[in-house]
Amino acid sequence: MTEIAFIGLGNMGGPMAANLARGGFAVGAFDLSTEAATRAVAAGCVRKATVADAVITADVVVSMLPAGKHVRTVYTGSDGVIAHAKPGALFIDSSTIDVQSAREVAGAAKAKGFAMLDAPVSGGVGGATAGTLTFMVGGEAEAFERAQPVLQKMGKNIFHAGAAGNGQAAKIANNMLLGVTMIATCEAFNLAERLGLDAQTFFNIASTASGQSWSMTSYCPAPGPVPSAPSNRNYRPGFAAAMMLKDLRLAQEAAHAAKAATPLGAQAEALYALMEAAGRDDLDFSGVMKLIRGDL
Repeated sequence: MTEIAFIGLGNMGGPMAANLARGGFAVGAFDLSTEAATRAVAAGCVRKATVADAVITADVVVSMLPAGKHVRTVYTGSDGVIAHAKPGALFIDSSTIDVQSAREVAGAAKAKGFAMLDAPVSGGVGGATAGTLTFMVGGEAEAFERAQPVLQKMGKNIFHAGAAGNGQAAKIANNMLLGVTMIATCEAFNLAERLGLDAQTFFNIASTASGQSWSMTSYCPAPGPVPSAPSNRNYRPGFAAAMMLKDLRLAQEAAHAAKAATPLGAQAEALYALMEAAGRDDLDFSGVMKLIRGDL
């Protein structure tokens, strides 16, 4: 049986590890949080005391961590993955981090004889729980093929984006687009309301017209038209505004480094930063509607 070490058992990592355990893998799970580790054990994982303990016999290491600094520490530290993984192990990092960190850690792994993929995801907690995530994967084609049986237990759509770091590039570009379209959708619904159109009427028209987008038809920020959207549960998050702001900041860092013009991305970052300043970045990212309406 393939043995997997899963490091990082938070809102996303926990359900992902659970799906691997349900999928027939032997999963050794590690997290600094006792509560998170306990949930993983209840889902069929075996709790490991340290990163080193988790990876020492693992065939595949999967990680879901908050930021680039955590990925660097977990993989390249003296007590980390690279120092203790068994020869031939495959590394898959599903954290959303900066492109430079992803490429540097992959380079450090390669220097020690390990294949590593950056494989950030889209789909939120719901997708992690349902096993329907989209994976955007950077790294060598051979490693991508090796990872398929593992990724397929956690995701529905799996794309090879190219070389190391390209998975992160795809993720931050996609989420910048999402942030911009969500703000535009909020502005359109707010304008329609001010001009006398109720949300359902505008939705019925715009969702079949040229202004249609995923932000409108799947995640409508105006309460009413899409029953499953966070707007109908007081913007309780599926994907928090704080996480969107993190991704928009990563996009701006990458844009500056690449000398790419992203004026709308920069404006989206500024608006989500206002939610953070107001102490409401705990809302779903579609809760930017409240900012646009002047309700924060």
